Amino acid sequence: MKKKIKQLQEFGRLAYPGGDPFFRRAEHIRKRLEKMEKKEKPVEKKELPLNFLMNNRSGEQVLTLRNYDLIIENNPLIKGINCNIKYKDKICLLGPNGCGKSTLIKRIIDNNDEHIKIGSNVRIGYLPQNIEFEKEVTVLEYCRSFFHDEEHYLRSFLDKFYFHGEDVFKKVTKLSGGEKVRLKLFELIHKNNNFLILDEPTNHIDIMTKEVLEDALKDFEGTILCISHDRYFINVIASKLFVIKDNSLKEYIGNYNYYKNMLK
Repeated sequence: MKKKIKQLQEFGRLAYPGGDPFFRRAEHIRKRLEKMEKKEKPVEKKELPLNFLMNNRSGEQVLTLRNYDLIIENNPLIKGINCNIKYKDKICLLGPNGCGKSTLIKRIIDNNDEHIKIGSNVRIGYLPQNIEFEKEVTVLEYCRSFFHDEEHYLRSFLDKFYFHGEDVFKKVTKLSGGEKVRLKLFELIHKNNNFLILDEPTNHIDIMTKEVLEDALKDFEGTILCISHDRYFINVIASKLFVIKDNSLKEYIGNYNYYKNMLK
């Protein structure tokens, strides 16, 4: 593209000095150059205004699992889980694919087992790995269920999350992976959650959005339980690790680098 622009600029200089036909040709070349240069310029994205507001903190004990066995179809994936998550803990759950990480956090959210205890005043915000929307509604209609202010404020906020103009009328079931993540993040920051459970949150998002998300999670005043394979993300976020290995869950204080040094 740059080579083509340079060629047209040279033709324009040659064509310009020779009277009216040459002038028209030079003017045509100038307009072509303007169009090409506009295409060359990348669309500048503004940072997402991610700020996970939390007006009501949880109790000191956020989540407790005691002697819990994660079993799927009579197949024990993790045996004898004993762990405790406290207020302001930022924990990454690690382990190979298929070890039960996503299933475990779904069981925690369902909270239908006597061995899983959610603490007092805990409000869970959940970002699943595979985001699916049940209702065939537009982005605007979906957001009205939790955004309780005038529509022009809602559309202004959505614009900052890259849902510009007619994008707010897209069906949520038809959104791309990145759009679904941005919409769920928009929902999370408006629901006043104090315990965020995130399953592979950096999937489908660009580098800039990932960096903004990292900063927002670092500044979050509540508690985080997160699944991730992104080592840099884990190092930035985690103060503690839950590692699933050989059908058991072990706890390590520190981030990913600390964990790797422990294994040496």
